[in-house]
Amino acid sequence: MSEDLKGKGALVTGASRGIGKAVAAELLSRGANVLISARKPEPLEEAAAELRGLGHPGKVVALAGNSGDAESRAEQVRTVVAEFGSLDILINNTGINPVYGSLMEADLNAVRKIFDVNVVAALGYVQEAYKAWMQANGGAVVNVASVAGIRSSGLIAAYGASKAALIRLTEELAWQLGPAIRVNAVAPAVVKTKFADALYSAGEDAAAAPYPLKRLGNPEDVAALIGFLVSDQASWITGEVVRVDGGLLATGGI
Repeated sequence: MSEDLKGKGALVTGASRGIGKAVAAELLSRGANVLISARKPEPLEEAAAELRGLGHPGKVVALAGNSGDAESRAEQVRTVVAEFGSLDILINNTGINPVYGSLMEADLNAVRKIFDVNVVAALGYVQEAYKAWMQANGGAVVNVASVAGIRSSGLIAAYGASKAALIRLTEELAWQLGPAIRVNAVAPAVVKTKFADALYSAGEDAAAAPYPLKRLGNPEDVAALIGFLVSDQASWITGEVVRVDGGLLATGGI
């Protein structure tokens, strides 16, 4: 693979596992230097060791922190610039979903937490990146949304509503931050990660049956798309929400 991101500095949140870790690996394979963040230090350090073991030329730095905490976000951004000399790429991957079931029975404090982490924190990271580097130098941002933010999702409705807000935030930021900063989003369907385990653990074949491509997603499917969106190959793409869903929404279902 060409090192088309060589020397660029990147921050990937929620990167101790799943999609975030796969994105970090994708960026490293293309020459970027990557700071990975997540809330729990031990799994994060394990992920960093695994990424270093891939043998890519880019540098990996791990910094544990809570995405919902403003000072933690600022520290992560400062560290990227200090370690790599730039912050060219921001991947807002952190997301939570503690609420399942009817919205009429939802704990409103839990719903607030979902929006705080999935939406407000993403904006907070963009603000910090803007002040620290991107305002003067430009860059690329990708927000990890969900097909649940595009179509009603039933039992994960609070999560879906937060991802719908993230999609709208992506569009607003693309308008406000162009031309130097591009902001896009990806909207995966069910990807085989620990985060989504409850959605397919009862039977992967049954879960994949509605998909035209007859399989669930892998983290690498999403990572490859994100790698494209932050590259110069996507230099005329901003404000876009790209579905990576195995064709699920094309069937009219979710």
